[in-house]
Amino acid sequence: MLLQASNSFLLVIDIQSRLAPFIDKGSLIINNSCWLIEIAKELGIPVRATEQYPQGIGESVLPIKERLETSEILQKIHFSALKEPEIKNHLANLKRKQVVLVGTEAHVCVFQTAVELLEAGYQVYLVEEAVGSRKARDKELALKRLKQMGAQIVCREMVAFEWLEKSGTDTFRKVVKEWIK
Repeated sequence: MLLQASNSFLLVIDIQSRLAPFIDKGSLIINNSCWLIEIAKELGIPVRATEQYPQGIGESVLPIKERLETSEILQKIHFSALKEPEIKNHLANLKRKQVVLVGTEAHVCVFQTAVELLEAGYQVYLVEEAVGSRKARDKELALKRLKQMGAQIVCREMVAFEWLEKSGTDTFRKVVKEWIK
């Protein structure tokens, strides 16, 4: 199924200051996540981010944090964001069933959140170049397992162009000029 801007939200999982330096290709994951946040914001698609125990792991990295409102950053202590009743209800209240997931770590918090989103009836799309783990193999295994469970593994441009749906609009021209390089 194609992504639809009117039925999607972007969920950024735990791209935090004390963990990010240890993530394989961490700067690439941050840049690709920011790219998707910018496009989502331009298209009016809700964006939410989680922070896993920020007292210990730190807040969201500055490039993520500066693109979001405080109310769009949700705190958690469980690895799966859906184990937090406030987050589960918050996401359900968006009334959108397609979740584009980015973040870290692919084999822990991203994985467990994706599994529970699938179990809750969401369509889950993991952006391959915007999810990561400390070890590349951990990411690889997480994505393989999630694909077997029904998640879609996509690239950032698949997401952007499915959200855009057509060329020839002012929004398309702006997105292509500013973000498609």
